[in-house]
Amino acid sequence: MKASLAGCARGVQLVTSRSLGPYQTAAVRIGVAGTWLLFLLREFPHRQLLYGPDGPWGWSMARRLIAGNDAFTLLMWSDGRLWFEAVYALAVAASALLLVGWRTRTMSVLFMIGVLSLQNRNIFVGDGGDNVIHLLAIYLVLTRCGQVWSLDARRAARSGAAGHEPWADRAGPVLWAGCAAALAAVTVLGVAGWGWLVFFWTLLTGQALWWWLGRRAPDGQAYLLSDVVAHLVHNGALLVIMVETCLIYATAGWYKIQGSRWQDGTAVYYPLQLESFSPWPGVSGLLAGQGLLVLVATYGTVLTQVAFPFALLNRRAKNVLLALMMAEHLAIAVLLGLPFFSLAMIAADAVFLPTVFLLWAGGRCARARDAVVRRARAVSGRGAGGVPGEEEPAGPARKLPVRPS
Repeated sequence: MKASLAGCARGVQLVTSRSLGPYQTAAVRIGVAGTWLLFLLREFPHRQLLYGPDGPWGWSMARRLIAGNDAFTLLMWSDGRLWFEAVYALAVAASALLLVGWRTRTMSVLFMIGVLSLQNRNIFVGDGGDNVIHLLAIYLVLTRCGQVWSLDARRAARSGAAGHEPWADRAGPVLWAGCAAALAAVTVLGVAGWGWLVFFWTLLTGQALWWWLGRRAPDGQAYLLSDVVAHLVHNGALLVIMVETCLIYATAGWYKIQGSRWQDGTAVYYPLQLESFSPWPGVSGLLAGQGLLVLVATYGTVLTQVAFPFALLNRRAKNVLLALMMAEHLAIAVLLGLPFFSLAMIAADAVFLPTVFLLWAGGRCARARDAVVRRARAVSGRGAGGVPGEEEPAGPARKLPVRPS
């Protein structure tokens, strides 16, 4: 009995004392924001046709649909072309800034607004990955996804090394004040539903209260309590992301089991024969002609999807199945021409990646970035008449403390 109570106490202390999975949430943030940004940039020439005034799904039809489901979208506030371009630009900018982790809390909200505004404007555009991005964009708002691998983390580390208090930051409060003014205008105009207004005002008030308590008494009980609440919200949202990913795979796997083509091992053959899903017809035809390969791919897909939620009970099994599913998504991206669906699913899978692997991958990316920077400095030094080899040598990297964003 005492052992059980001690275990419960340790669990409660764990989820209330810190925000768990900082590298996993950062990987999800980078994956989701990068996927949506790439989609927006690729579809930029077709944006008016997909989500704008020139699309077959007209503004009046979208308005009638949204009147029934109360979906949130800025694009229903006006049918003007200039307003559409502004919303699309907001979505692109928020995606890029969330990707690099600049003012992550604000950008996560603006990113969610951009995703919901475009996707709810035309729900008939997408390949399944849009649903994943839709959900993750909402969940990321509730996480501290900028603790690592972000400009916020670098700024906090530099401020801590210089002895500056995090509350001395001025840009953050100014940014939130601007958002508060915009939200107040939206509230007065009454163009948004009351449910979404309550949600946005709760986010804004909670952030303002947390900032004010930390500035007034960072060691006080009120601020410590607000930090505990922030940890609980983050950890709860992280758990929801994990459960959501498991549900996606479990439901997909069990529905496949009920299909006759999946039961006889031929299901993978048919999408390889579809012209609209064959960017490489020669490769697709070659693979479709390998009966044993089709059989293994069909049964392997079902097995990994059904078994994955249960594999979480064993770390090694989870890592093996995770690698197999990511490889499967890469194959879908190449063979079926669904890159954004695959990237969205890989971003969701990243929540289960081991911290050791993420640290290794982060270190490799940092070394590659430093090599590119040194090479660029060397080239610019030669272009300016400098002497090669006289650049200032880079000292050893110093690890700085990181504060949660």
